[in-house]
Amino acid sequence: MNEKSIKQLRRTRDGRIIAGVCSGVGHYLGIDANLIRIGLAIATLFGGMGIGVYAIGWLLMPDEGSDSSIVQDLINKQQAKSTSADTWQGTTDTWDDRPKTQQ
Repeated sequence: MNEKSIKQLRRTRDGRIIAGVCSGVGHYLGIDANLIRIGLAIATLFGGMGIGVYAIGWLLMPDEGSDSSIVQDLINKQQAKSTSADTWQGTTDTWDDRPKTQQ
């Protein structure tokens, strides 16, 4: 199996209205994206859950040209930031075991 034949859930660029979540799910499931949009609109009208589901999809689904989602990018940046801070602190911290002299 090559990489093109594997189905991947991605936010698409073609058919995108806001962030491409509905068009990506529609493409993945093989149904019209408008059906997904109608379902989310109905879920929004009856309890507001549609907005939350859409937001979660937007944060967790990677964009069509990317390998990582928005959340994964933020986690990677935070890890890189903490790793570089640890490395920076590790090079400047020194222990002085000499006894302090009193004056």
